[in-house]
Amino acid sequence: MKEKISLLEQKEKEAESGGGLDKIQKQHEMGKLTARERINLLLDKGTFVELDKFAVHRCTDFNMDKKKFLGDGVVTGYGKIDGRQVFVFAQDFTVFGGSLGMTHARKICKIMDLAMQVGAPIIGLNDSGGARIQEGVESLGGYGEIFLRNVLCSGVIPQISAIMGPCAGGAVYSPAITDFIIMVKNTSYMFITGPDVIKAVTHEEVNREELGGAMVHNSRSGVAHFATENDRECILLIRELLSFLPSNNMEDPPRAECSDPVDRRDMKLREIVPENPNKPYDIKDVITRVVDDGYFFEVQEHFAKNIVIGFARLNGRVVGIVGNQPNVLAGCLDINASVKAARFVRFCDCFNIPILTFVDVPGFLPGTAQEWDGIIKHGAKLLYAYCEATVPRVTVITRKAYGGAYDVMSSKHIRGDINFAYPTAEIAVMGPEGAVNIIARKEIEQAEDPEAERARLATEYRNTFANPYRAAELGYIDEIIRPEDTRPRVIAAFEMLEGKRQTLPPKKHGNIPL
Repeated sequence: MKEKISLLEQKEKEAESGGGLDKIQKQHEMGKLTARERINLLLDKGTFVELDKFAVHRCTDFNMDKKKFLGDGVVTGYGKIDGRQVFVFAQDFTVFGGSLGMTHARKICKIMDLAMQVGAPIIGLNDSGGARIQEGVESLGGYGEIFLRNVLCSGVIPQISAIMGPCAGGAVYSPAITDFIIMVKNTSYMFITGPDVIKAVTHEEVNREELGGAMVHNSRSGVAHFATENDRECILLIRELLSFLPSNNMEDPPRAECSDPVDRRDMKLREIVPENPNKPYDIKDVITRVVDDGYFFEVQEHFAKNIVIGFARLNGRVVGIVGNQPNVLAGCLDINASVKAARFVRFCDCFNIPILTFVDVPGFLPGTAQEWDGIIKHGAKLLYAYCEATVPRVTVITRKAYGGAYDVMSSKHIRGDINFAYPTAEIAVMGPEGAVNIIARKEIEQAEDPEAERARLATEYRNTFANPYRAAELGYIDEIIRPEDTRPRVIAAFEMLEGKRQTLPPKKHGNIPL
């Protein structure tokens, strides 16, 4: 027995050494942690249980039978985060550059299947050179099997991808299907085709960072949701993100103790929304004054800044927040903002997270670029997402709610449950200036002083229509509230809606305008 235990210990040590000390040192020199260091930092101490530690590839081509490493370049298993079950895989760049072969893929698929069966989140720590060329079509088949499971897991268990090194070619599609992508600045990148191929085909000169670095995908493409400074910050962000999410679609998000008074009123909310309807303000100033302890966990902070999304708590209960941002593009909805918010709304609805919407939207962004790039189709995605959502939904109109954008932003007409408005709310088909130019064009043209007449009519229109009272008379606004009462009113509404049950008509699935 002693010899057998000794052999086991020897093999464990061999597996844990990955590609060897030299390659581990190289990983550290690049500012990156190893796969095992990442897992140990991610999971609660002493909870990691590794599976398939001794698995090896079966490839014999290109002398691969002489190059075998225990674990085959990926560490897989399960453990706990804040006492809650999770499954994790971490690609090991020290072994074959973290490249994916069939054994590597099957290890990942095994824990994905287990995660689905027990209803626990799956976390992927990606650091891979892509498909293992020596294994040919088998490596492509391995990717396909992972993609299938990503789709089957979608909406059932949370899926989080951390890009902590290269992720290129077909490998990028797995993270793209998952719910959240976190990238590490300067050490991670994602792209379908690399700089060399691009140069050969299109003659464009571009480096990896410019093509698919963390900030490119956070601010420009919208592929990623978070950008962190290093591996450690990335891991800690994953732990925090999970604190807002349920383990699966049959559970509610975890509740936290709340020391922030439920009935707290904040008079400063009266000052945030300006009396001048054209003056910008930061919707995050409203959000942080309403939520527990002023803490808002923003998602996709650097992309489509004209809309704000993220998680917070109200009386300890998790809510997803969507808010138009008057500070950017006056809060208009454009293609990027619509897609950003639509995906977030659908995620919240998948995982039983109530949605709080703050509305200050003058409409959809006009222009040929938006129209030609499909604002009709992309804007409809947000409309579709809200219409489909059956979780509790509370809406607060702080100022402008014009045109189709009023309907889209969780209005009463698309099953918003409780809709509040501040006295500063302006709810109408369009702004006063645009409206009088259409309604009273002849009257303005025939006036002695057209500009003065236009201003007078615009003021009259604003007083009559651009306010919350007409909508309240029709029951489209449940209550016009004082800004300082936002927190207690919203919390009371969500508490009332806690037992909400709403279902969609029986169908295989809808056909969202993709």
